[in-house]
Amino acid sequence: MTDAVERQRTAELKKSSWWWPGVVATSLAGAAVVAFRGCWHRRMSWPIGVQGCSYQVCLSCGAKRLFDENQFRAYGPFRYELNDLIAWEKSAKRKSDPVADAQRPA
Repeated sequence: MTDAVERQRTAELKKSSWWWPGVVATSLAGAAVVAFRGCWHRRMSWPIGVQGCSYQVCLSCGAKRLFDENQFRAYGPFRYELNDLIAWEKSAKRKSDPVADAQRPA
């Protein structure tokens, strides 16, 4: 009777030991995806207005993105420095200014 108990215990151990490598492999795969992809920026703050522009901040990683208050949507790239975003916006406006500043015929 002890042999039957021993066999049952070893069978239970074999059944229950399969999940540990699966959990480790899944965790490693998830960590690899996060490491290569980075933050998905799904949790964004409410718009903040500073230095004449509005932006949002990712609550997970701290990346900032410009925000258009008239259309109530974010635009432009994600950056960690606000000054980089302001410089990007000025360069983008400079490229579109010649069309907007064209003089109208009288």
